[in-house]
Amino acid sequence: MDSKAYYVLLSMVEGLGPRRLAALIEFMGSAEKVWYGSEAALRSIPGIPAKVISSLLDRRRELKPEAETQKLADSGIGVISIEEPEYPLLLKNIFDPPKILYFKGKKSILNKEMFAIVGARKATHYGLTAARAIAGELSHAGLGIVSGMARGIDTAAHRGALDSGGITIAVLGCGVDVVYPRENRNIMEEIIQKGAVISEFPPGTSPVAGNFPQRNRLISGLSCGVLVIEAAEKSGSLITVDFALEQGREVFAVPGQVTNRMNRGCHRLIRQGACLVENAGDILEELGLAVPDQGVLPGRELCGVSGNIYLTDEEKRVYNIISDDPISSETIICSTGIRPSEVMSMLLVMELKGLVRQLPGQRYVRSILV
Repeated sequence: MDSKAYYVLLSMVEGLGPRRLAALIEFMGSAEKVWYGSEAALRSIPGIPAKVISSLLDRRRELKPEAETQKLADSGIGVISIEEPEYPLLLKNIFDPPKILYFKGKKSILNKEMFAIVGARKATHYGLTAARAIAGELSHAGLGIVSGMARGIDTAAHRGALDSGGITIAVLGCGVDVVYPRENRNIMEEIIQKGAVISEFPPGTSPVAGNFPQRNRLISGLSCGVLVIEAAEKSGSLITVDFALEQGREVFAVPGQVTNRMNRGCHRLIRQGACLVENAGDILEELGLAVPDQGVLPGRELCGVSGNIYLTDEEKRVYNIISDDPISSETIICSTGIRPSEVMSMLLVMELKGLVRQLPGQRYVRSILV
C-alpha cells in the first residue's frame, strides 16, 4: 500500500496536526507504522495527548486504507504526499509542512512561481479594484496567484488572475469538496478548471474558524511574497504576514485612505518596512523580476485613457471626475456644471462602452481592464 494512503488516514484523526504527526512518524519510523503501531507504543510517545491516541485507535477500527483511497479517486480528489517530487518545493521547506495535500485541478501548477494576495472580506470598491488589477498584472508577468477564496480581496485576486488568462491556487480552510463561501461555487469550479484548489484538511471538513490560521501558513508557504490589501489592525490577513516573515517571504502592502480604519493594518506594515505597492511593477522590481512590455502593465490601463475609445471634451470632463472611489451623479453634475440630463446620458453611454460602472444609489466608478 502506498505510504500516502496512511497519511490520508492519519489526516482524519482529530487533533493530529502536522507537528504531532511528525513526532509520531519520527518515533515509529513511518506513517504505516504509526497507523498499525501498538497502543502501548503509541501512548509512550512524549508530547502526544492521550485523547489524540484514543482518536487514532478509534479511527483505525473504522477506516480501511483501500476504501478511503477509492473514495478519493471516485470523487476526483487528488493527493500529494510530502515524499513525492510533485509536492511544492517552497512549501516543503517551511517549519511545519503538511504531510499531504488534497487537491482538485491541475497538479502540474503546484510548483510554478506563485505570489499571494490577501486582505479584507468586507473590502471597499477601491480594495477590490486594486486586488483584481494587480493580480491581473502579476499574471501577465508570469506569476501564479495564491489566495484563500474568501469573500472580498481573495475572490477579487482569483478573478483578476483568471480573467487575465493566468493561473491561480485557492488554499481552503475546509475540504476541497466543500464550497465556502457558498456564493463562490462558480469561481471555485473555474479555478479547478484553470488552476487548483488545495487543502491539508480531509474531504468533508467544515470551514470552522480554527482552520483558517492553519490554512494561512500554506498561502504564504506556497508563495515568494505576500501582498496585503485592506487590513484592519487585528485582521486575519496579518496572521498570514506573520507566517510569511517566519518563512522568509517578502511582504508588500497597498496604502489606502487614512480615515478608513480598514487600512490601519496595511499602514502599520508599511511603517514596519513592508514594500509600498501602487501597481504590480513595484512588486516585480522588488522581487527582481522583469516588468513586461517595457513597464506597461495592461491591468492599470483605464478605458478611454488608452486612446482606444473616443471621448468628446464634455465626456472627458465627466470621466476625469470619476475615479476608483464611488461618486454620486449629483456630485458629478455639480462638479462639471453640465446639465443633469446631459450628464446622465453621458454616464449611460460610458457605462455601455465599459468605461464606468454604476453602483447602487446612482454612484459611479471607473472600470479597469484586467
